[in-house]
Amino acid sequence: MTDTTTATTWLTQEAYDRLQAEHAHLTGPGRLEITKRIDAARQEGDLKENGGYHAAKDEQGKMEARIRQLEQLLREAQVGQAPAAASGVVAPGTVVTATVNGSMKMRFLLGSREAAGTTDLDVYSEKSPIGSAILGKKKGDSASYHAPNGKELSVVVDDVEAYAG
Repeated sequence: MTDTTTATTWLTQEAYDRLQAEHAHLTGPGRLEITKRIDAARQEGDLKENGGYHAAKDEQGKMEARIRQLEQLLREAQVGQAPAAASGVVAPGTVVTATVNGSMKMRFLLGSREAAGTTDLDVYSEKSPIGSAILGKKKGDSASYHAPNGKELSVVVDDVEAYAG
């Protein structure tokens, strides 16, 4: 069975406009530029040994992947202010201060890195190990999660506030 639900990502108007401008550049001048580079490399002859051609094709593939990512993100985005933390509950769009493994203090935005824009905060997805462990928790609550290295870590939510990007 396949899960057909899609996650909504909140974006500030500034972040939405920035991503829309990036999409417009990639689908317009960006595509034109890469097409010209591919054509110029193709004119050089044998495509099997043409490093410039292969590099341009690789770049084109990455650019098309980013275009698809932006289209999905913009289509599913909820634009506006970050959701207010309901009575201090950890949710997407909140800034969390936490203590990990009893000693390491962290302060981060829970949500999309695209929403963060130019913030100095670290950004963790609500689907990340730490994000999913603390989602729905309140100040003072604790949880544990498995880090990417396989270790189980404890986390205590010290504070939750709405993101004011």
